[in-house]
Amino acid sequence: MKTIQVVAAVIRDGDRIFATQRGYGNYKDWWEFPGGKIEPGETPQQALIREIREELDTTIEVGGLIATVEHTYPEYHVVLQCFWAKVVDGALTLREHEAARWLSKSELGSVKWLGADIDLFKKMGWM
Repeated sequence: MKTIQVVAAVIRDGDRIFATQRGYGNYKDWWEFPGGKIEPGETPQQALIREIREELDTTIEVGGLIATVEHTYPEYHVVLQCFWAKVVDGALTLREHEAARWLSKSELGSVKWLGADIDLFKKMGWM
């Protein structure tokens, strides 16, 4: 089974986090933190800055690593590194996602999250 190295940004605004709904692929309509694959030669932080610029037309500052989680989907295995992030420039314009929402901890269960993101919540004690 193929293993994919990916990164995700947990962008905060007060007590809320920014979540995006996938607009493509096998997991279309599922929710996730924005981010994507690490390309050869990139650090996780560089990959995350690039991915957020491509997906959301926004520049972020990458903060500390929250956690690394591994999750096996039917098609592949993911190693997901999740970082705190804050918006430096831009308005979080959706270029690839179907929708986005700012969610509080109590609202996390209101959307259908991808498995790796649920694993992150469990590791953080949020679910």
